[in-house]
Amino acid sequence: MAAPDSPAHAPHGPLPEGGSVRPITRWGTDVMHRPQRQVTAFDDDLRALAADMVATMYAADGVGLAACQVGVDLAMYVFDCPDESGERTVGVVCNPVLTLPEGKDRHLDDAEEGCLSYPGAFVGCARPDFASVTGVGLDGEPVTFSGNGLLARCLQHETDHTVGTVFGDRLPTKARKRLTKEMERSADEYPLGWPA
Repeated sequence: MAAPDSPAHAPHGPLPEGGSVRPITRWGTDVMHRPQRQVTAFDDDLRALAADMVATMYAADGVGLAACQVGVDLAMYVFDCPDESGERTVGVVCNPVLTLPEGKDRHLDDAEEGCLSYPGAFVGCARPDFASVTGVGLDGEPVTFSGNGLLARCLQHETDHTVGTVFGDRLPTKARKRLTKEMERSADEYPLGWPA
């Protein structure tokens, strides 16, 4: 799928373009299950990686993609995701720090969730219905993104990837077994090397 045609909210600029689609790394690979290295070099290599991640995210019909999902050990992700109202927000976050509501402001949303690194499977996963992330962009400038609905879920899911957590780690045993069965049923649609 190409980038969506409708305009997106891009508070820190558009996503980088011109990248190449890479194979998506699967759960079980070491890089997916450990904290990622902080980004310290804001250079052409980082921008090229981000462009490849954007191309891969769109090719896989995803709304977010972390660097570890293309096998790179860096605390970084890209996203193009709608909020509850349907407005899309796009961005790149390096070294993300997640802030979630607490106390009476905390409300859980148990909508279905999936992961491009465990393709073809979705299961309900309770998460706060609002999230904010701070970090830095591709030039080292401060960035902040906040939102509700799917955007809140995306910011939490992708930030989890940067600390070595996959959303299956957040599931009770029964739900994780259901997720695994779904993934195995659709495995033929997502061969190794997908979506490249």
